[in-house]
Amino acid sequence: MRLIDWNIQWGRDADGVVDLARTIGVARQLGDFDVLCLQEVTRGFGALPGGPGPDQFAELAALLPGYTIVGAIGTDLPPATPGAPRRQFGNAIATRLPVGRVMRHLLPWPADDAAPSMPRVALEVELDTAFGALRVTVTHLEYYSARQRHAQVDALRDRHREACAHAAHPALAENAAGPFAATGQPRDAIVCGDFNSAYDSEAYRRFVAPIDDAPRFVDAWIARHPGHAPPPTAGVYDTKQWSDGPLACDFVFVTQHLLSRVTRCDIDGDVRASDHQPIVLELALEPGLESALEPG
Repeated sequence: MRLIDWNIQWGRDADGVVDLARTIGVARQLGDFDVLCLQEVTRGFGALPGGPGPDQFAELAALLPGYTIVGAIGTDLPPATPGAPRRQFGNAIATRLPVGRVMRHLLPWPADDAAPSMPRVALEVELDTAFGALRVTVTHLEYYSARQRHAQVDALRDRHREACAHAAHPALAENAAGPFAATGQPRDAIVCGDFNSAYDSEAYRRFVAPIDDAPRFVDAWIARHPGHAPPPTAGVYDTKQWSDGPLACDFVFVTQHLLSRVTRCDIDGDVRASDHQPIVLELALEPGLESALEPG
């Protein structure tokens, strides 16, 4: 199974040109992906730099025939002008795997008057893979406020604990047709996205810390490249927006039980189609003879 995680900045490249079709073409060149996890997908935000189209979620569906497109909106604002669509900003997952339960988690947004901020969302889908059910979550944490980022990290960990509790104590469906479906959920999970936190920052360390009643998360890149810090994932080519210099802030985390399936996790440092670099993760159908080393 191949997964690509990428903050695409609404299809805007390092030179400021928006072309979502080019962005998806670049993603296809990275590999024949089963799951594409995207951040900064827009609808109704034509005034953003470069002028994205009116509905990028619909564009993704047209560009990726054969894939299911699932979206989640974090920021949902009134139209810029009367009669225009609402301005929406969020995440998307495109997958050709069977999709089970979908959950959209609006993340905590505690007040912080020291910096601008916006609501953030985590999009979670259950996928039916060749090696069993799997939860995949894509998210994009707050950029300016460390207080909000830390609260959002804690919420992601709490959601994982909740899912594992449902796995341990599942309830049966009320019936086959109604919304009270069976509550069992996979324990194995991937969480990926733009954490807007540097590698080994407090937010990063909080996320990978052990969890008493659930399998912990491990940075898949670090597991595949032990002893090395990850290369930058933002500001590599777009030095105007990232005037303080590049940093590693995009991550793909897997639960520790998935480590033996991780055969590849690479950050592509050559792509210029966004201000962020994409990450490619590959999971084997069978566990490897040698498990990846768990950092720390």
